[in-house]
Amino acid sequence: MSLLEFDFMRRALVAAVLVGLAAPAIGTFLVQRKLSLMGDGIGHIALTGVALGFLLGTAPVLTAIVVAIAGAVAIELVRERGRASGDVALALLFYGGIAGGVLLIGLAPGGTNATLVGYLFGSLSSVTGTDLVVIVALSVAVLAVVTVFARELFAVCQDEEVARVSGLPVRFLNILVAVSAAVTVTVAMRVVGLLLVSALMVVPVATSQQLTRSFRATLLGACLVGAVASVSGLVVAFYADVAPGAATVVLALGGFLVAVLLGSARRLVAR
Repeated sequence: MSLLEFDFMRRALVAAVLVGLAAPAIGTFLVQRKLSLMGDGIGHIALTGVALGFLLGTAPVLTAIVVAIAGAVAIELVRERGRASGDVALALLFYGGIAGGVLLIGLAPGGTNATLVGYLFGSLSSVTGTDLVVIVALSVAVLAVVTVFARELFAVCQDEEVARVSGLPVRFLNILVAVSAAVTVTVAMRVVGLLLVSALMVVPVATSQQLTRSFRATLLGACLVGAVASVSGLVVAFYADVAPGAATVVLALGGFLVAVLLGSARRLVAR
């Protein structure tokens, strides 16, 4: 039985490729800024947006995008003003997001916590034609942001003070990264799941770092690893009947271990 025989699998594969490219692309800048867990925090706050969609009877994906963007911008402004450190602000998103999501889904007509499972861990059959259009549009937008502002974002990630002295709009660029991360999380929730999307933003970057030396090579390598892991995870999920998000992350972690071994072997040979 070929997985391409099914319409939902063809949609899921297209979504997996785009998510696999977009998540590590923006994740590279988060890792550079030592905000690797930001995707997790945004994922939790997006859960509140999903539950709000069920409560209001609107599209959960759209409400998740709005709530996630609002949360990401808030966390960036709090971090910038120094009223709370980055890890404390992320913790607020973690706890508030998951609590708000569970509370609101309980208030929604006919809502149960089981309703959120597909959003938490990904679901192959949940990617509709409308979802695919949204995923394509937003993934292309994130990749366009990374392509157009790559140099400026890299400068800000390296040293905000130097970037500010150089005349770069640091606040705008920081908010741009936060918004792009929020969009990426909500785009990926159908394929990978809100609880695991952060791994797809971080693990491919860490894998690429083991084998590359320049920032650009790391970025491109991370996108390649992310796309391969996403597609492979969907294939495994289809044939083994497991959660696609879990399969994707396990394969990505396996790739990281292989990269560590290859990187160590290369350094030994170089010596």
